[in-house]
Amino acid sequence: MARHYYIETMGCQMNQYDSDHLGRILEDSGYLATSEPEEADFVLVNTCSVRAKAEQKALSRLGRLVALKKKNPRLLVAVAGCVAQQRGTDLLARFPSLDLVLGPREIGRFRDILRKIENDGTRLAAVDVHRAPTAFMGRFEYFQHSVKAYITIMEGCNNFCSYCIVPYVRGREISRPPHEILEEARNLVLQGVREITLVGQNVNSYVYEKTRFPELLQAINKIKTLHRMRFTTSHPKDLSEELIQCFARLEKLCPHIHLPFQAGSNRVLKAMKRGYTREKYMDLIRELREARPCIAVTSDVMVGFPGESEEDFELTLGLICQIEFDNLYSFKYSDREGTPAVRMTDKIPENQKLTRLARLQEVQRNITLKKNKELVGKSIEVLVEGTSKKGQQLTGRTDTNKIVNFNSDSSNINRLVNVKVKRSSFNSLWGELTSH
Repeated sequence: MARHYYIETMGCQMNQYDSDHLGRILEDSGYLATSEPEEADFVLVNTCSVRAKAEQKALSRLGRLVALKKKNPRLLVAVAGCVAQQRGTDLLARFPSLDLVLGPREIGRFRDILRKIENDGTRLAAVDVHRAPTAFMGRFEYFQHSVKAYITIMEGCNNFCSYCIVPYVRGREISRPPHEILEEARNLVLQGVREITLVGQNVNSYVYEKTRFPELLQAINKIKTLHRMRFTTSHPKDLSEELIQCFARLEKLCPHIHLPFQAGSNRVLKAMKRGYTREKYMDLIRELREARPCIAVTSDVMVGFPGESEEDFELTLGLICQIEFDNLYSFKYSDREGTPAVRMTDKIPENQKLTRLARLQEVQRNITLKKNKELVGKSIEVLVEGTSKKGQQLTGRTDTNKIVNFNSDSSNINRLVNVKVKRSSFNSLWGELTSH
């Protein structure tokens, strides 16, 4: 009988890439994908620990998956990602029925590790954070029904922001060879992928021998039948003039950048060890909009960092109103064990953090609604990804990364089409198909 696997992914695009990597190896090893963990012979939860709530959610879900062994003792249960790296062998002790703890840097060894736990019944914690990232190997046809895909171009982070756990669980920055990335991109395009997103903790600092990130973008831009490319995440301190000009010169590079600013107060930015000022950040946005006037800018922002005063928070609101982001991912600060910010005094009370977060989100909601409303009546190009969540329409994204739903048959999936926007909301646009 066929064996089945189930993977649940939490967190960032890098985790999604890692899950795809693991899925390909599992399929190459004779497993078939299932959407139901109860039907699986191998289940894995790929975790995120960037915030306390995300880690708690991951551990809770892992506990429920491990409990499936009561009905199926032969089931193999694994945990991967940042929580796996951070907690290591402690997870094996906490969950006696857990079979595998797999750190992000160990995924290249997964094929051999899988064979070992299948054959020997060995329980393993593979969490070496110093291994170099590996090529995406496995079943070629894995992406044949996918419109878009991710490629991790580098692992790790050297920035050590005072609140961030990532450098401790992902290790130091290591970039993949450009020829390896290009080969992976070409293989994805051969399978039908039309949009590729290059991902890393800080893609701006990508460097391999003499090749830097702008040169890598230029090489991928030349791949035939690739419609679009994106990248995330960028760090403001490493956003060079050469990279900014890529938005003006490379026709396949989407006019969208995700550029976290985290706080609008220079005092808070310094305490966060972000390496730039409020003024520098705003200069970068001005330069980006000069290079590509239609560029959409999204960002991350945190409220309630230790010592954040009401004046500091007002500076953050002021920056948001001045820049007018297309969208914001906003969070309240939470202590992460092992980071310098844990030891900081003058912590902000929880109710105050929640109040500030609500105010900030309301300000941004109005900005996003205004920007989306401005698109009503305009014809925009959409790369069609599939059916909408309700299953009654097709859905896709603009090059500025806005979701668009419209009525059409499935023949337009994986195509670029023109849609005239009829309605807008906070999360998406709705329109009518005008042409292919």
